[in-house]
Amino acid sequence: MGRIIGVCNQKGGTGKTTTAINVSSFLGIGNKKTLLIDMDPQGNATSGVGVDSEGKNSIYEVLMKNVSLEESIYSTQWPQLSIIPSNISLTGGEIELVNTDGRELRLKEELSEIKNEFDYIIIDAPPSLGLLTVNVLGAADSLIIPIQCEYYALEGVSKLAHTIELIKDRLNAYLEIEGVLLTMADFRTRLTLQVVEEVRRFFKEKTFNTIIPRNVKLAEAPSFGKPIHFYDAACVGSKAYLSLTEEVMKERISTETAKVLDKGDQDPLVLAQKVSMEAGE
Repeated sequence: MGRIIGVCNQKGGTGKTTTAINVSSFLGIGNKKTLLIDMDPQGNATSGVGVDSEGKNSIYEVLMKNVSLEESIYSTQWPQLSIIPSNISLTGGEIELVNTDGRELRLKEELSEIKNEFDYIIIDAPPSLGLLTVNVLGAADSLIIPIQCEYYALEGVSKLAHTIELIKDRLNAYLEIEGVLLTMADFRTRLTLQVVEEVRRFFKEKTFNTIIPRNVKLAEAPSFGKPIHFYDAACVGSKAYLSLTEEVMKERISTETAKVLDKGDQDPLVLAQKVSMEAGE
């Protein structure tokens, strides 16, 4: 049975979408059939994997029951990675759902139909605690909570923790915290070290060992529509997200297959041929 992992933090700028994109990508590289669901109306996870949502069914149409979830799944050019895209129409969707029966569990209801078809389903939640995020919390088995290494690192996290407890009581008794992820760390500063210590003291064993450093390549990659491994596999950001994904999977990932994927290739058939040729050598 597939695992559904939400990436949530109501505070913006924590590396939430970057985490969703790159964990999904490395899961695919690790030969896990993965579905990335973009639940943020900004659609950054969609464009971040090189998908144009124009003319495509989106998560909005799924939540409104205008189309089936299966009709909204699109392949990406990256190994084993599919996506349900998002666009700005999802902003109105939150309002439209308000007077709908079972509105908090609409996403869970839809995912129940296809959960077993994937090893992992990663959901990028919006930076808020509105109805869309409640749907993510209601559908997920566990949560990755990114926290930026800054002065107000824990601001709002207590509110999110309270919301998680309410969701467990009323909607999803099995929801767990997969882990708290420290992001945008700059180890040249004393502040980063203080935040790391504070977060690990607060969340204890729920804090991931991996810490994501502040890295310009991580910031650049989405503008090229590429997960970090396919933009710059050698950068520290790529190595950090590989380590994080191995923590999530609890197994090692071989990136040998991914090395034969040319950054310039956009055709999935070309990528598949290259992988097959490499495997046959």
